[in-house]
Amino acid sequence: MGSVTLDGVTKVFDDGTVAVDHVDLEIADGELLVLVGPSGSGKTTVLRLTAGLEELTDGEIRIGSRVVNGLHPMDRDIAMVFQSYALYPHMTVRENVGFGLRLRHTSKREIRERVDAAAAKLGLTDLLDRKPAQLSGGQRQRVAMGRAIVRDPEAFLMDEPLSNLDAKLRVQMRAEIQRLQNELGTTTMYVTHDQVEAMTMGDRVAVMHEGRLVQIDTPQALYANPADLFVAGFIGSPAMNFVRARLEGSNGTLVASFGSTELELSTRLLPASVAGRAGGEVIVGLRPEHLEIATDGCGKPILRAPVALAEPVGSQVIVHLDLDCVSIGDSDFCACLDSRSACDRGEQLALAVDPASLHFFDPETEIALS
Repeated sequence: MGSVTLDGVTKVFDDGTVAVDHVDLEIADGELLVLVGPSGSGKTTVLRLTAGLEELTDGEIRIGSRVVNGLHPMDRDIAMVFQSYALYPHMTVRENVGFGLRLRHTSKREIRERVDAAAAKLGLTDLLDRKPAQLSGGQRQRVAMGRAIVRDPEAFLMDEPLSNLDAKLRVQMRAEIQRLQNELGTTTMYVTHDQVEAMTMGDRVAVMHEGRLVQIDTPQALYANPADLFVAGFIGSPAMNFVRARLEGSNGTLVASFGSTELELSTRLLPASVAGRAGGEVIVGLRPEHLEIATDGCGKPILRAPVALAEPVGSQVIVHLDLDCVSIGDSDFCACLDSRSACDRGEQLALAVDPASLHFFDPETEIALS
């Protein structure tokens, strides 16, 4: 096994589009790193550059100790798992799984042994004589995984492998891929647009936006300490709420005002970069799950707003609020409350805000203030 290193990797297409902009990234030996971002962020292009399916404009890619810039994909010692499964319909499961080994002129005995071992790991032993058309979506994806496993490569590259599966199968296959990756210890670059998938699977998560690598960290660190407004709004579901607020200081406190809401904040609990902005504006970020129904004497700042819409989602209800100020971003200002909370449209809610859970961003640069 080996690490995967990208050093200043850049891809500019013939029409001048900068798809990947000087990306520096190192995936440690045995690590599962998830590249996540919206459509067009450059994440799949990074994977294709690593695989050799796209030609670099600038930079260097190393797999293990080898620089692979000029190597054909077959010579890079990687195995890919695609969104579309890419199985040969006329071949059996056994033939599909062993196809890459046949191309490398591996002996029939070794192919049989490797295919049988991979099938046992993936629960495919009883399906080896079937054709892809006789398999479910989840079984086809396991066949695609088996084809990668038998290669025993230095690295796996996975391009949205679960996006064609239904919700229940995606959850099952997420766990399956994690189990296999832990068992095999193979360095893995996993690309997805699904931030829930990224947060549940990755040892680390790399967030891409407009061709740039914006932030890379553990899932929990990304959630707790987003580097900028984009990461804060992209990581977490429902998305973080954002409002533009004015800060006024008085007697060791700051008051963040937006619309008719005034949140009194102790300067002792605020970063110096925020406390020093009295008299100016900031963007305040607050995750929906950090709001709760206020109780008498709770001692926390209170946000009051009428309910615009309530969406029950099992154990929670997502409450959309009709604030008397403009929220920043594409989503309504909302709160995630216990499903037992009665929230009727038009009802005035009083929600307690934990000041320690607030995030602050510079309104000009959109960089987090910390």
